[in-house]
Amino acid sequence: MALVAHVGAGVGWLGAVLCFLALALVGVTSSDPGVVHGVYLVMEPVAWFTLVPLAFASLVTGLVQSWVTPWGLFRHYWVMFKLGITVVCTGVLLLYMRTFEAMAQVAASDAPTEAVRNPSPLIHAALALLALAAAMVLSVFKPKGVTRRGQRRLVRAGTVAPTP
Repeated sequence: MALVAHVGAGVGWLGAVLCFLALALVGVTSSDPGVVHGVYLVMEPVAWFTLVPLAFASLVTGLVQSWVTPWGLFRHYWVMFKLGITVVCTGVLLLYMRTFEAMAQVAASDAPTEAVRNPSPLIHAALALLALAAAMVLSVFKPKGVTRRGQRRLVRAGTVAPTP
């Protein structure tokens, strides 16, 4: 059950980032002022109701997965890298929520379209997509590489010989 929740949260987060990438692209390229204003108005509430909960769900279910599976949290490098990606992406998202709020305030005003238009969400969504795709690849391929802690655990279990 934890695996299903983790995969669902991760895939949902990735899908939500793709949607934000599309929204940001429309915001940057549209010639319709109403569309441009609308895009930046909708980003903040949608981020609070999709991106933030999915980021936290991915983080929490990933931690649960590490505790209930043989992969562990500190036994394999790929798990630690994936945790790092998730923590960094979640942290950046939380910091970026203020930017979403500021962009929504400008979009709600009578500001000209060029003052509303902002390429920042496009850049952030593209970088988030790359980072989350890297986490997904790590999850699927699980590259070899056991940490020192993982190596000690394997030695204690008698599955590998100690290294000098």
